[in-house]
Amino acid sequence: MDAQTLRNTAMTSKAWPYEEARKLLKRWPDGKPAGDRVIFETGYGPSGLPHIGTFNEVARTSFVRHAYEELTGNPTRLIAFSDDMDGLRKVPENVPNQQLLEENLGKPLTKIPDPFGTHDSFAHHNNAMLRHFLDRFGFDYEFVSATDCYTSGRFDDVIRKVLRGFDAIMGVMLPTLRDDRRKTYSPVLPISPATGRVLQVPVEVIDAEAGLIAFDDEDGARVQQSAFGGAAKLQWKVDWAARWVALGVDYEMAGKDLIDSVVQSGKIARILGGRPPEGFNYEMFLDEKGEKISKSKGNGLSLEEWLRYGSEPSLAFYIYREPKRAKSLHIGVIPRAVDDYWQFREKYAEQPVEQKLGNPVHHIHRGRVPTEALPLTYGLLLNLVSLPGVADKDTAWKFVQRYAPGTSPESDPELDELIGLAVNYARDFVAPTLQRRVPSDMEAEALRDLDAELAKLPADATAEDIQTQVFEVGKRHPFESLRAWFQALYETLLGSPQGPRMGSFIALYGIDNTRKLIAEASSAAA
Repeated sequence: MDAQTLRNTAMTSKAWPYEEARKLLKRWPDGKPAGDRVIFETGYGPSGLPHIGTFNEVARTSFVRHAYEELTGNPTRLIAFSDDMDGLRKVPENVPNQQLLEENLGKPLTKIPDPFGTHDSFAHHNNAMLRHFLDRFGFDYEFVSATDCYTSGRFDDVIRKVLRGFDAIMGVMLPTLRDDRRKTYSPVLPISPATGRVLQVPVEVIDAEAGLIAFDDEDGARVQQSAFGGAAKLQWKVDWAARWVALGVDYEMAGKDLIDSVVQSGKIARILGGRPPEGFNYEMFLDEKGEKISKSKGNGLSLEEWLRYGSEPSLAFYIYREPKRAKSLHIGVIPRAVDDYWQFREKYAEQPVEQKLGNPVHHIHRGRVPTEALPLTYGLLLNLVSLPGVADKDTAWKFVQRYAPGTSPESDPELDELIGLAVNYARDFVAPTLQRRVPSDMEAEALRDLDAELAKLPADATAEDIQTQVFEVGKRHPFESLRAWFQALYETLLGSPQGPRMGSFIALYGIDNTRKLIAEASSAAA
């Protein structure tokens, strides 16, 4: 589609990235002053390793960024900001050398030794992991370190504005705090000259222009020192606002749990003479019990787990859809997400432009949607590789190549990946749960009838021809419904309460192999 048609259609599209992008058109109707680029930001706390939530936020922000570029043709920037000057509050459980981190609690993350022993600090290690993580998925971003911003003086001017507006900022924050927290709260957190820790203590502004502050150090000594050049950092909600102002951020999204923080940081940004960014609050993910996912509970799904069983585009697809609705994020959602992704992808080429722009794959692939299609679904593959003797990739490929001649691991890398993912999923979650039940006398009679009909078909019969015979057999026997017939097939032949389109499955598994399954089920009923 040509760029102008795309822009005209995108202006009225109800796809959420375009709705978000249009907020930026209202913000800057004539483009950003002086030809500056619109800036998108995502924040990251490097006290832990990157995780699926990191992917979620960067991916969704990138969808909006691409939508804005399509609407305007204007280039943009995405800043991945690491709050690496934050003081370490607690020791993560998934890192080595716990005692080393325990001894350095409260210090800025860039001043804490790396427990992995590979980088200059704990933050440098986690920042490197973040950049590797973002690079792995091809995100286009600029990495910005809070420590660099503070120590280089880049944030000095905005810190000066915080000191000038100190009382007004306190007026925003104090009503939101508990009584005990009000006694120690300060928008500015000095770094102790004695211990190097980030202090949560009351601060007195001595000279806002010069950046001079006073506070009681941990040993009780009264200290006067500069708040500039990395000798202090800002309390996080103030820091968030200051970052928006100093970096000129135009768009940043956040989870629903940060709605109040967005409001307070927005008020502070205005006190600092800036304008809060556009954005929206997305809903949180839930586990299989419907409970909010928590890193401390360990009830979430890791990125590595998803990518062991589902493709990267399937994860992006799942993240794209309905960001303002709470959704389950657990192992069980992966097969459906994979098949839904491919279904939407295969529709894309034939859709009119307005439907293309509402199709998640348009945003996932930045308008360059691959045209390759799959000859079979992930769900069908799962049924195949869950059967005894087919639980490895090489064997599965033999069945697939008979079903779809001309395919191969070399010519069809996405199919090859999908077979491997299905093998992993079936081995870990499907095969251990399968249990074929013995058919009833009536079901056994229907199975023998089906066997006789399959025996009449050629070995290369099409899935449609096989499906027709399966239907006809079901109609000839006193099942309450055809659904009950298919349920019986799934439970007696596959050992599962649900299953694939039987014509496709039999064509894939082979008529002779299917007849063996029927023979096993029939003999069990005898």
